[in-house]
Order: sequence, then structure tokens, then C-alpha cells
Amino acid sequence: MKPSDTKAARIFFAALGTETNTFAPLPTGLNSFLERDYYRAGSHPAKPSFLSAPLHVLRERQAGQGFELIEGLIASAQPSGTTTRVAYETLRDELLDGLRSAMPVSMVVLGMHGAMVADGYDDCEGDILTRVREIVGPDVIVGAELDLHAHLSPTMVHKANLLVLYKEYPHTDTLARAHELVDLCLDMQAGKIQPVAALVDCQMIVPIHTTREPGKSIVQRLQALEGKDGILSVSIAHGFATGDVPDMGTKVLVYSDGDAAKAQALSRLLADELIAMREQLKIPFRSIDQALDEALAMPAGPIVLADRPDNPGSGAAGDSTFMLRRMLDRKIVDAALGPLWDPMAVKIAFDAGTGASLMMRLGGKTSILSGDPVDVLCQVLALKENMTMTGLSGGKTSLGNCALVRAEGIDIVLSSNRNQAMNIDLFTQLGCALDEKKIIVVKSAQHFYASFSTIAKAVIYVGGQGAATPDWDTFTYKKVQLPRWPLKASA
Repeated sequence: MKPSDTKAARIFFAALGTETNTFAPLPTGLNSFLERDYYRAGSHPAKPSFLSAPLHVLRERQAGQGFELIEGLIASAQPSGTTTRVAYETLRDELLDGLRSAMPVSMVVLGMHGAMVADGYDDCEGDILTRVREIVGPDVIVGAELDLHAHLSPTMVHKANLLVLYKEYPHTDTLARAHELVDLCLDMQAGKIQPVAALVDCQMIVPIHTTREPGKSIVQRLQALEGKDGILSVSIAHGFATGDVPDMGTKVLVYSDGDAAKAQALSRLLADELIAMREQLKIPFRSIDQALDEALAMPAGPIVLADRPDNPGSGAAGDSTFMLRRMLDRKIVDAALGPLWDPMAVKIAFDAGTGASLMMRLGGKTSILSGDPVDVLCQVLALKENMTMTGLSGGKTSLGNCALVRAEGIDIVLSSNRNQAMNIDLFTQLGCALDEKKIIVVKSAQHFYASFSTIAKAVIYVGGQGAATPDWDTFTYKKVQLPRWPLKASA
């Protein structure tokens, strides 16, 4: 097919996704998408959103490459519990209807997460790709960018020509990976390459922090392999442990240029290397008191404590009080914590006004996994309507109305929208001086690191109770094929 052909000159882009914690108490409904990112076909703005990186690359390339770009639905939701059937089917069908209207096309590029689970659909991405392939037929190029926390299923790999996953955790490379995906798809359309995939399951579940060793070197090794000796792309799907689906786990995906044996051999080699270093890759979680003890023993702050079990980016509510209560019990001061999701407390703070002092009931509202509410005397330090926070891509993400309150020496950012801590401006735009704090507690697993590491003297990862706890053996898995290290067969 020549680029000058009408069919060859039409590329369709759309995006749909969320990260689903099947153990989380909050369902993901249509409003979850409407409140975060929902753009009908052709209405996406210039600023990036969660899944739109390939769109921005395609927009850049459009003039030079001479293709027509048809922009479909773009929708994403904050990670939470299982997506409702009506939400998934409504949005999926809107995306697919846009594709049908755009036909004929020579290429479909998608932005998806890879760990979206809906009622009746354990593999939403596999379902979407299957339906896309049915619409466009076997000859149209289909590519997608995915989060590295994907449940990388054989169906996804089989139905797409190319899947490119983020390599960095935190995900600071979404735009770079989008460039790679688009380059590969355009090269395939031009007949320059013939991608052949090999997928290997490592039979384990190991998130990899690429901000430290050995994660840093793993990323460097993958990138050194790409573009040489016929290897086109190498991705590691870390997997998402709080998604109870059959395809959950750490996997290696390799694309070679027309050589299936080469792709299979390299993916098996890399998988074996990961398995051999799995103990080194484990994240050193501390209990709450261990983390506080270590932070207080350090000569200077700020020391950042990551509240992993209550990370909204992993589907937790973001309103747990376990850490706050221990800090209050231990009379820890010169500390900050946020964002704590509590729309009612935010409303009360706005009603009271800046400077007011009043008893407030904070957090602990969603479920037993959030702990009990904390009743404490608070001073309202600052209020901001429709506050946004800088995301990893540089775009803005909404926190809704926010209040900064001080409770017995702890400055707490209360938000009306659920979101994880991604940037220090979560605190600083409310006037919270982080350089004066000994301890900063962030509701996040790892995405905070890119920004907060610029001010932190040290970072400590905290485990314990919560909907996103790293103690996975406390969950009852029904669909995952066990054992899957470190999960035991009896889990």
C-alpha cells in the first residue's frame, strides 16, 4: 500500500482506560470518566491528558507525513474499583462507533492503560483490540501505548501489530514511548519493518522502581537492545497486583523485524534475568512506626514517606487515617500530609473560612480499609477553588476544591477530588513551606518521586493496611493463576 493512497493517508486515534483495583471499595462509573478526562471525537485540547500522548505525536507528524488524522473519543478515569458494565460498554461503543465512521483507515493508534477491568470483562483492552480488528480487518495497522502496570494478555498481543509500554516508573516517559510507537507504526506502513511479537510470562508479580538500582540498569539494557540486530521494541509489563484477573503478572514483550525465533529467544532471556533478580527488585516497605522512627532519627528533613496502601493511583480511596492517627498519637509536629480525600471536610473548611479554628472530622469515610475518622482541632490556613496539580507529563490534573488545615502541628491538604500526590505544588500553592517540614507524607506509591525527590533528604516507602496494600497475601485471589511469586498457592 502506497502512502499516496486515500486509505493509506487516514489514521484514527482514540483512547480509553483506567487502572482497576478489583479489591477497592469504590466502583468506577461513568461519572468517574466525566470528572477526569472525557473528550468526544475531535474535541481534545492542545494540553496533554492521561492517555493522549500518541495523539500529540500524531498531530506533530501530520503536516510532514501528509496523512489525515481522525481524532476519536478520549476518556480516562482515576484508578478505582471495578468499572461498571454500563460505563465500559457505553464508552467502548462510542470509541468503536467513531472508528466505523472514520473508515476506511490504514492505521489505528490507541491510548490505553492495560489494567482496566469491568463487570463481565477481565481484559477490557483485549476486548477493545478484538473489536477494532473486526472492524478494520487483518491488513490495517493497529498499535497502542500502554502503562507498564498492564495485564499484558495474549489476546492484546495477537490483535495488535505493535504494543509499546512505558519503561519508567514513575511514568516520566509517556511522550517518548508515544514517539516510538508512532515511528514503528509509520515504518510498518511504509513497508520498512515487519514486527513479530514474543510474549513470556515470568510467573511473578514485581513492580520495578526505575529510580534506583537495579531498575535503572534494566531500563538502560532494554533501550540498548532496541534498534539493533533486528530488535524493534522491548517492553516489560510489571503487572498490577491488585487486579484479580487471569493475565495478571510480570511479562516481557519483544518485537523483532520478521524473526520470530529471535524475538522468542530474547524475551525468554530477559524474563530469566528478571526472575533471577526478583529479590533485589522487591521494594523495602516499612511499618508506619518503623518509618516514623527512621524519619525522626535522621538529622535533617524533609523526609518523604510514601503511604503506599492508600495510593489513589492504585485504586485506594485516599482517605485513610492510619498514618495520620499515629503521627497525632506520637505528637509529631513540623509535618505535612496530603492529599487526604474528604469532600465534606473541604466544604466545612470553606464554610468556616481562612483563619478559623474548629473541630473537624477527617478521613476514614469510605470503608474499613480507610480506618476510623480522626476528630481533631484544626486551623484553616488556606483555601483554593478548582485547584490543579502538575502531572508527570507536565499537564494539569484536578484536585477540586482544596483546603490546607493545621492539626496539632501537622499541615494537611484536604481535596474534594481523589488524586495521588504527583508534584510538590500540591502543597506549595497553598502556602505550605515544605523545606521547613521534617516529615512529608504523600498518598502515592511512586509517581510522587519525580518531583518530591528534588527536595527530599530521604524517601521511605510505607506498607500496612489499605485497599492498595503491598501485602498482597492479605487479599483473596479467585482468578489469578497461583503460585505467582511472591504470592503463594494458598493465598
